[in-house]
Amino acid sequence: MEQSFVAWAKMRAHRLPQVKLGIGDDAALMDVGGTQDLVVTTDTMMEGTHFRSAEVELRRIGRKLVRVNLSDLAAMAAEPEAVFLSMCVPTSDKRAADWIASEIYEGVCEVCEQHEVALAGGDTNCWDGPLVLSLTATGRVFDGQVWRRGGAQAEDLIVVTGPLGGSITGKQFDFTPRFDVAEQLRGHVGVHAAMDISDGLSVDLLRMCDASSCGGILELDKIPISDAAKDLVETSGKQPVEHALGDGEDFELLLAIAPDSFAEVQEILGAESAIAVGEFTSRTGLWMREGSRIYQLTLSGYVHGR
Repeated sequence: MEQSFVAWAKMRAHRLPQVKLGIGDDAALMDVGGTQDLVVTTDTMMEGTHFRSAEVELRRIGRKLVRVNLSDLAAMAAEPEAVFLSMCVPTSDKRAADWIASEIYEGVCEVCEQHEVALAGGDTNCWDGPLVLSLTATGRVFDGQVWRRGGAQAEDLIVVTGPLGGSITGKQFDFTPRFDVAEQLRGHVGVHAAMDISDGLSVDLLRMCDASSCGGILELDKIPISDAAKDLVETSGKQPVEHALGDGEDFELLLAIAPDSFAEVQEILGAESAIAVGEFTSRTGLWMREGSRIYQLTLSGYVHGR
């Protein structure tokens, strides 16, 4: 559902010249005059789909809510500025609604203070449904330095910024948005496209390919796999690389890097934060290479509304 709806919504939306980049990327880009642009993103998390509040500390859920949005800003190379929090708190929960709201709020505040982001407003309601949380984050980027999903070119390297897979073991709550990468590479001419890995490497890479009108070939043996993903093999029945391709919620960055810039990018970030796992190609679709043969890759990952 998600991709078809996004495509329809992008066509249906009213267009104004101050919206430089609208529906379809990690965040929107707004022209506010001067040498900087405003970057705006929003995410919603709900009970039963993104968390189970009886099993996870409420402050931890609040922290994740902010980090998910900040990860989108990092994927656009934006400097974070402010967040706006909205909560629909259940009245049916045995725990007091005020206590639930305050614990979520404290978690949000902790991450805001860590990244020097203002909690500038929001809305709170009570209802008889599940706990639903929504957060909007804003940031700033200098004109011309923003990263977008579209822009990858044939022969660019597919680069990830860290190990993938195993998020279900806790990584999906406790990750750090990769502002370090954005800060060090912002304005670097060799970065042609970027997005964060939220729904899984294979799904998100295909989204970048579609936005860039190209394809991608992955070298499966080069994909960095987290220790958590390797541990999951004992109970999941999957291979480690399957977890890396499809678990999602890694929140590392996916970058399209010009081949002649990769050595410099590795020198800037360190080899552990710039790992080439394949290359973009003029042949559309998503592929994997084994030896001298190329096969079409079956997508795995979280697809909204499926």
